[in-house]
Amino acid sequence: MTSLFSKFDGTASALGALVQAGGRNPFAVVIEKPISSTVGVIEGRETLLFGTNNYLGLSQSERAIKAAQDAVGKYGVGTTGSRIANGTQSLHRQLEQRIAAYFGRRDAMVFSTGYQANLGMISTLVGKDDYLILDADSHASIYDGSRLSPAQVIRFRHNDAEDLHKRLKRLDGTPGAKLIVVEGIYSMTGNVAPIAEMAAVKRETGAYLLVDEAHSFGVMGEKGLGVAEEAGVEADVDFVVGTFSKSLGTVGGYCVSDHPELEMVRLNCRPYMFTASLPPEVIAATMAALEDMQEHPELRTHLMANAAHLHAGFHRIGLNASRQVSPVIAVTLESLEQAIPMWNRLLDLGVYVNLSLPPATPDHRPLLRCSVMATHTPAQIDQAIEIFRQAGLEAGAIAEPAAL
Repeated sequence: MTSLFSKFDGTASALGALVQAGGRNPFAVVIEKPISSTVGVIEGRETLLFGTNNYLGLSQSERAIKAAQDAVGKYGVGTTGSRIANGTQSLHRQLEQRIAAYFGRRDAMVFSTGYQANLGMISTLVGKDDYLILDADSHASIYDGSRLSPAQVIRFRHNDAEDLHKRLKRLDGTPGAKLIVVEGIYSMTGNVAPIAEMAAVKRETGAYLLVDEAHSFGVMGEKGLGVAEEAGVEADVDFVVGTFSKSLGTVGGYCVSDHPELEMVRLNCRPYMFTASLPPEVIAATMAALEDMQEHPELRTHLMANAAHLHAGFHRIGLNASRQVSPVIAVTLESLEQAIPMWNRLLDLGVYVNLSLPPATPDHRPLLRCSVMATHTPAQIDQAIEIFRQAGLEAGAIAEPAAL
């Protein structure tokens, strides 16, 4: 009889090879204790955290921790229901109002995760007679949302507004709505979308535009609203989707929009309708972290300065790092034979980053994906660069010793 699990044989074999080559499962690292936003205990050792997406360091916000504690005492630990049943409390409405107001939008929907925000909005907005036009390097949540939708899916080359325009022009005269979906900062590589060019295509073709600002919310723009604010094209964005699990350090997702029909989306969006709502302590902590972000714009300044520091350091020591400066900095390696020993050696020496492997990487080469925080000190960044230099030399990712 065929095993139900035989389909996973390839994954099991690949994971076994990874563990055998490096002595660790890179996808099962345990942060045993957070010491601060930038340092945690891994394998009993204090380790610099450069792989957490905690861009503003707000997972350790004293205000957010106090708000969560107070909410538990007042509301309990959970809602036990979905938003359309018993799962809407006053805190949920408050958060939606605050997020909408912060973006200067008419309304907001809050989801239990950022993944569900993309899954829900994309699968609900486009129907069988519509077209969904995706950047080829879109996040898994976007692709999964497209699979739940009956719409026809068209992909365009990554960050290529000209290719987007060409594919939309081919649809001239065809019935059905067209929804363009792009990300602000792409989570794997740190590439920033040319959103002004995308918005121009949207205006010319009459399409709708959804921007996933998960990795750019709190990072870019004067108020931290993302790439659309940075480029001055917020009015061209119909739907902004994002998450609380990056810059705000909690968990959950949202969509903001000026379209009054967003209220009808609530009643048709299955990932919203059939999932338990966020617990009150998470909602309270998220609102407190949002206040922190609003009151401390200098966090974004520190974050981008730190990103530039690490980016320049990687290039200086001879690593193949991301072209653009953003809080996501990917170091591309040529082979698994380089990537696995280097990732393991980094952890041995006290730096945790994310190991990303083909086929999940854009060009089918392995990546060491780093995320920078506003709360990293210059000394911590210099220490990480030196550890990368040592590990890179040992793994053959750096051809010659480079002076710091």
